[in-house]
Amino acid sequence: MAQAWQHPFLNVFRHFRVDEWKRASKEGDVTVVKDKALKSSVYRIRGSVSASNYIQLPRTSTQSLGLTGRYLYVLFRPLPTKHFVIHLDVSTEDGQVIRVSFSNLFKEFKSSATWLQFPFVFDDRTSRKDVAVAAPSGARWTCLQLDLRDILLVFLSRRFGHLKSVRLCASLLVRNLYTSDLCFDPAVTVTEARQAKLPVTPVPREMAFPVPKGESWHDHYIHIRFPSDRLMPSSEQVQKSCFLQEAGPVSQCLPHPVAFSKPLQDSELPVAQIPSPTVSCKASAPRLLPEVRLSCKHTEVSSVGGSSIHGQHPSAWKEANSVRTVVSGSHVLAHKSAAAPMALEDAGSCKLFLPDPVLRLKGVIGFGGHNTKWALWTKDGAAVVYPCHAVIVVLRVDSGEQRFFLGHTDKVSALALDGKNALLASAQVQPPSMVRLWDFQAGECLSLFRSPLHTVCSLSFSSSGSLLCGVGKDRHGRTVVVAWGTDLVGHGGEVVVLAKVHTDFDIQTFQIAFFDETRMASCGRGSVRLWRLRGGVLRSCAVDLGELCLLDLTDLAFAQALDNHQASLARTLYVCSRSGHILEIDHQRLVVRHTRCLLPTKTSDNPHPEKQTVNSGSGIAISSLSVSPATCAVGSEDGYLRLWPLDFSSVLLETEHDGPVSSVCFSPDGLHVLSTSSSGHLGFLDIPSREYTMLARSHLAPVLALSTEQSRGQLATVSLDHTVRIWDLTTLRQLYDFAPSDEAPCAVAFHPMLPTFFCGFSSGSLRSFSLENSGVLVEHTRHRGAITSLVITPDGNFLFSTCSQGSLVQYNCTVPQCCVLRVAANVIYQNDHPNPNTLAVSGDSRRLAFVGPSKCTVTVMESASLDELLRVDVSTLDLASHHLDWAVAVCFGPVASGHLLVSISSNKVVVMDAVSGRTVRELPSVRPGACSSLALSEDARFLLGATGRAIAVWDYPTQVDPSCQVYIGHSEPVQAVAFTPNQQQVLSVGDAIFLWDVLATPESDQSEPGVSPAYKADPGVGHLENEASGTSGLPRKQVPVPSQAPLLSIQARPHEGSAGDWNTRRVRAPHPTRPDSYKHFTARYKASARDKSVSFPQAGREQLRLKAVVGYNGNGRANMVWSPDTGFFAYTCGRLIVVEDLHSGSQQHWLGHPEEISTLALSPDDQVLASASCCTSAAVRCQIRIWDVPRGFCQHLLSYHDTAVQSMAFSPDEEFLVTLGDYGDLTLALWSRATYKLLSSTRLLEPMHDVVFSYWDANELACVGTGAVTFLLVQQCGMDISFQVHREPVPEEVGAAELTSLCYGDAPLLYSGCSSGQVCVWDTGTGRCFMAWEADDGEIGVLFSSGPRLVSGSNTRRLRLWAVGAVPELRRKGSGARSSSVFMERELTLDGAVVSASFDSGMDMGVVGTTAGTLWYVSWTEGTSTRLISGHRSKVNEVAFSPSESHCATCGDDGSVRVWSLASMELVIQFQVLNQSCLCLAWSPPSYGRPEQQQVVAGYSDGTLRVFSISRTAMELKMHPHRTALTAIAFSTDGQTILSGDKNGLVAVSRPCTGMTFRVLCDHRGAPISSIQSTSKEYGDLGVEGVDLWLAASGDQRVSIWVSDWPRDHCELLEWLSFPAPATLEAPGFPPPSLAAFCPWDKALLVCVGLGAHEEVILYSLRQKQVVQKTSLPFFAMSLSLSPRSHLMAVGFAECMFRLLDCVSGTAQDFLGHDDSVHLCRFTPSAQLLFTVAHNEILVWEVTDSRAPAGYPGCGWRAESGCLGLSSTKLF
Repeated sequence: MAQAWQHPFLNVFRHFRVDEWKRASKEGDVTVVKDKALKSSVYRIRGSVSASNYIQLPRTSTQSLGLTGRYLYVLFRPLPTKHFVIHLDVSTEDGQVIRVSFSNLFKEFKSSATWLQFPFVFDDRTSRKDVAVAAPSGARWTCLQLDLRDILLVFLSRRFGHLKSVRLCASLLVRNLYTSDLCFDPAVTVTEARQAKLPVTPVPREMAFPVPKGESWHDHYIHIRFPSDRLMPSSEQVQKSCFLQEAGPVSQCLPHPVAFSKPLQDSELPVAQIPSPTVSCKASAPRLLPEVRLSCKHTEVSSVGGSSIHGQHPSAWKEANSVRTVVSGSHVLAHKSAAAPMALEDAGSCKLFLPDPVLRLKGVIGFGGHNTKWALWTKDGAAVVYPCHAVIVVLRVDSGEQRFFLGHTDKVSALALDGKNALLASAQVQPPSMVRLWDFQAGECLSLFRSPLHTVCSLSFSSSGSLLCGVGKDRHGRTVVVAWGTDLVGHGGEVVVLAKVHTDFDIQTFQIAFFDETRMASCGRGSVRLWRLRGGVLRSCAVDLGELCLLDLTDLAFAQALDNHQASLARTLYVCSRSGHILEIDHQRLVVRHTRCLLPTKTSDNPHPEKQTVNSGSGIAISSLSVSPATCAVGSEDGYLRLWPLDFSSVLLETEHDGPVSSVCFSPDGLHVLSTSSSGHLGFLDIPSREYTMLARSHLAPVLALSTEQSRGQLATVSLDHTVRIWDLTTLRQLYDFAPSDEAPCAVAFHPMLPTFFCGFSSGSLRSFSLENSGVLVEHTRHRGAITSLVITPDGNFLFSTCSQGSLVQYNCTVPQCCVLRVAANVIYQNDHPNPNTLAVSGDSRRLAFVGPSKCTVTVMESASLDELLRVDVSTLDLASHHLDWAVAVCFGPVASGHLLVSISSNKVVVMDAVSGRTVRELPSVRPGACSSLALSEDARFLLGATGRAIAVWDYPTQVDPSCQVYIGHSEPVQAVAFTPNQQQVLSVGDAIFLWDVLATPESDQSEPGVSPAYKADPGVGHLENEASGTSGLPRKQVPVPSQAPLLSIQARPHEGSAGDWNTRRVRAPHPTRPDSYKHFTARYKASARDKSVSFPQAGREQLRLKAVVGYNGNGRANMVWSPDTGFFAYTCGRLIVVEDLHSGSQQHWLGHPEEISTLALSPDDQVLASASCCTSAAVRCQIRIWDVPRGFCQHLLSYHDTAVQSMAFSPDEEFLVTLGDYGDLTLALWSRATYKLLSSTRLLEPMHDVVFSYWDANELACVGTGAVTFLLVQQCGMDISFQVHREPVPEEVGAAELTSLCYGDAPLLYSGCSSGQVCVWDTGTGRCFMAWEADDGEIGVLFSSGPRLVSGSNTRRLRLWAVGAVPELRRKGSGARSSSVFMERELTLDGAVVSASFDSGMDMGVVGTTAGTLWYVSWTEGTSTRLISGHRSKVNEVAFSPSESHCATCGDDGSVRVWSLASMELVIQFQVLNQSCLCLAWSPPSYGRPEQQQVVAGYSDGTLRVFSISRTAMELKMHPHRTALTAIAFSTDGQTILSGDKNGLVAVSRPCTGMTFRVLCDHRGAPISSIQSTSKEYGDLGVEGVDLWLAASGDQRVSIWVSDWPRDHCELLEWLSFPAPATLEAPGFPPPSLAAFCPWDKALLVCVGLGAHEEVILYSLRQKQVVQKTSLPFFAMSLSLSPRSHLMAVGFAECMFRLLDCVSGTAQDFLGHDDSVHLCRFTPSAQLLFTVAHNEILVWEVTDSRAPAGYPGCGWRAESGCLGLSSTKLF
């Protein structure tokens, strides 16, 4: 009766008066808010660190709640996309305190004698046991009912006493806690129970959630009851039932929380399921671990023993001691080659493929599977070994080449490689675990044996490979350590068990010492033990950890001493923990020598130090560590890989991953650190270069569907991990990753012609994505259910989509918006488990086939009209069967065959006539289970089928008993199979993405891939070329005979039109893949749009004159020309041509191109300059402009190429101009120099990189491309001009290289540069390559020759001068030519890859351009390089000016701060910060100190700000006031205070003199600060005290104005302005910035742009407290600047232009010149100059005194009495 006051229930919050915080405590961000759903006040607990933000009852740990109620009811709601933790301290009857924790941070169930940890999983069909999942965006209020008595009884066999304490940690909303001995039903109220007389206990009124009238409780809330009643056997029964099965699917034996989305019912599923408004899915399979799991709405609950459990796969093929294992009448063949698959063939088949096998595994995209902790270096550091589900991959890090170890039938759980790289050990997950030993070099399986462990968690090899240790669990869940002897395996012996021991302590890591094979070490929760193997006995002793015994230790590593002088280091064992502790243990004395706690870079207590280590506090959660002789690498759960010295004094290097780091491993040389992450990433950090290289990426869940793209060689996949990924089929690297946050992608399809793809989602929406800008092009929402299939016709006219509700939608893809044509309802079979392969189109795009309207019916429709052509019932095809069949997948055969293939449920593939529906034949499957996916090659030779976890390949042309091969490797069912577009490879997706080579040669070779019949060579001509091609070697003895090239189509036709403007029309071919060559031009991506509505100023009335251009476009190719004879010097910047006088520095600017200029060409007489730009969205062709150099104007405008011009050249006799298109254009055009008419055009069948004319023969030219030089001879017959073409391949001795550059030397020599770094020398007379030498380590992009000298420039940043005077003599020696006679005279290293070069005739001096945006003057005589033109490599973010206007400073994404001289615009000083972006900048004001004390403050992307001294050219101060990137910064008027704003909306106030941040303003929290400005004011002006008036504008359309007096620590909010967001944006995803500035001629006026719903300038009066004027703008503003003296305003727009507003005359003038969005405008303090910036282009404009005449349309502002007059009507 002592506890009677707690009956029938107890309101915990009310009883302990939580609102008073006397008997309860709170920490961090805990507030009371009003919840709209519950219509009551709740407590909101939020924060990034759960342990720092919580509510705790009672207040101190010495007190106790003393609550004896059996049930604890927690009424809470997880915050969307966040994690939460609930801790309960429960006391047993015998006084033992047990900590019970629930959290969605936990990945798995863990338990000890005093601790139970339950994962709380939100089931979105992709949740995995080993991945922590944040709360979904639709998380609902939940009633969590915990049976405390049963939790202790079942999991710990203890009796419940009372609830001692509760801690509710971020991030969640909590309404209340209740305890009771009654089991309430929260969905039933007291009124409902009384009226219906229900036999349940209704929830008390104060505990009830409000339910709208007429609606169900379960439609709004979640009830989780843990454990459920049916899973409550006695503890003895639980212990017995847990271990009934040793192999195959294991039934659930432990109780789990169950949530009910409909009225409560008994369930054995360990799943808590949550309703979802859009998705409906089946219940998840039972899990082995107890967890709280949230799933989907209206789930059908199945029993454990049911026959159909979604996600539970059939048992894998059982392995025996023999490799040859009988499997359902088939046999396994183990091939010796490591790259060969394991094929299963029909034993009764006598017809075999030639060769056998027909498929060979070439590449695997994926990493991990069971976990992501196993990745090992080979001893030479050249390759990495890692598992990908059931396949072990060896990946070479330099070439990306893969080889494989195939044989496991389940996911690999552990790997180990011996020190000699002779043996590789691997274990698989499926119990009892099988272990394989491999010959690592040969790739053969040496031994296969069953381990005594039920599951193997870890393997460790000794250095010699004679000892293998494994750690795992036995069938009773106890930890077991096993030692095997493996020294006889390589000699045909068996693996023997040397020792086995059971332990009661936890082991997370076990490692054999590299210096003594008999010694080992292990660590785990609360223990570090040293082991020794002696006399067949394995013994261990514990290290006394003292107070550290509660640490969760995760990994260990033995120290490596460099020499004998480091004896103490040699005895050191390093152990890490999840709390951030690093233990240094003397493993000989068994003592802890040092203990350190590693803290993250940014700490909450003191944000100013950048890096720090202490011995106490909450450190980073370290998951793995690795030690080299000098450093230690640690991987942590915060996603960072950090490199520390062995004294852990400071972080040397760190890199951030997308997810928690799973493992780290030093390479043998200690120069690389391999790291893996739980997000499926594998890569390594190169310590010397500080660069991180990604080796592999992976989907985190099974892949559902795939689609291939032909022109770019790309693959698109969708997965249950809610991502859409685009892969390159050549490199197997990921190109794009689309991750929708609110819905799951289900199907994907590439457009066959355009660079777009379509994706269907679980919400029923269909979106089209652009591969060029990664944006959404169009979205349709015609489906009500999840989209199940997507197909597009091969001609690209129609797209079809189906959904789970049975509807079919047809789209018209010939229009840009891809409009909907027809919607057919209830025509598709509504399957509970939809298959994306139930929809197919024919090769001629005329027919559409699908399964429906029932599962037994296949319907064929006409694709254009959707008229039904055929309906076939497949249920009765087999009359002898007693069961009805149904269709599983469909596939069309080639058009010529007229076949329709249907996979049916009786494990057959039925071949039908697609017109009549009659059965042609049947193909029986050799595997149990129907084919879920079918694919037939274009030549109808091979048929692919996905059967379970295997791939079946049939010999399709064989009519009777066709042979079939089966290939294994997947550990989960294969979801789809397909041929690549070139039909040479096969793709299979499931747990991973497999790429297989088709080894069978085509029966009849047609033409080269991608070559149309029109380009086929004549047999006689081809034979002649083969004889004369010189492919037999180097040199070649036979002289080639020029002939008409079969690989080029020649066009010669007259054209009509004026001499000044030519536009030739032709048919555009599909785009090939961009060559892997830096020499090939690619236009920089720009998100800007262009508009033709520009108000150009009247002639002579321009208020701005372009004075200077800062920067050179390093993205162009050969876009700089220099004539040493005339001194003409020109280069490009964006779409401007800059002509500069090298003596005076004066510039001329030629404007006319609408897009970025790709290349330039100067005529031999220096009178004509040709320039070419890219193709615009508005123009069909790219522009080629012909400029008159002396007069500086455009003479002709040419147009022919589709995408971009790669190279141009004038003939030496000035008769011709040749232009070469890029990889997307593939054309070569010849123009007349006299009339600029198109004389001839040639279609190329491969991308070319460069073209040049011969110096000694004006009719001869050459171009280079993939592995060949193409010689062209211009032939003229009357008025017709044509080419005589000969293509000469590179000799085999040079290798398979890409020829990237060329130049002519002394007659008859031609030099060509290769991507491999070689220079080949050709004899143009004979067409042979007679010599080659290694000229560089990288790709050679520039060659320039004159006389006996040759200059080469490459992407290694090296410029080399070669003496080639002996080459003409070597040509006469033929095969005796040796490259030793060629030697290098000089070498210079520049700041980027060389893209352009020009030298004088003596090769003594020249000008060279690099990708860094720099032009260098090179003097070979002096061996020096001098910077001529310099600019930022990447985007410029800010421009600031010195008070005296002698200098200006710029900062950019490249991390540099550059100081320029305003007089000459030459670079004076550069401050560089590596691996960071400088985002904002400010110059100290004139009131701060003397001129020699001028400072520049810069803000960076890592949250730091740095103060640089201009006079001392050094950094004076570094501060870290922000946790996120700084976006705005400003000095106070006295220069003693710095105001900085960051990406999260925080404004920090710091004093540089003390290095302290003394105030942080959070008023703009949640939106980035876009601008900060500070100005002075009179002390009493505006009615407030203070001398500084400053403002902050944020991206959420808000502006705050403050008055401050910083020396007195006074800051007061003067005004707070909020504006509505823009109603519509022309460019979705790029909202205009919110900008505000004080009007310099009236500081009481505030000028705002980007604020409000319309394109306008807003004037707000601080005195009148209202908007006083609005002026319309043509577009939303991207930048703003106000002239302090001349009453001018500059506004930049995303449309590549800016507007100058004269606030005195009311005029507006628009100016062009930029190639991208004008995101920055800045007037100098004197208002004489205006700087405008677009990306990295800086244009300097001179402000003139010209004024527009009265009446010129403008903004209508007037200056009256020194202030801004209001000439327009007030709006407010």
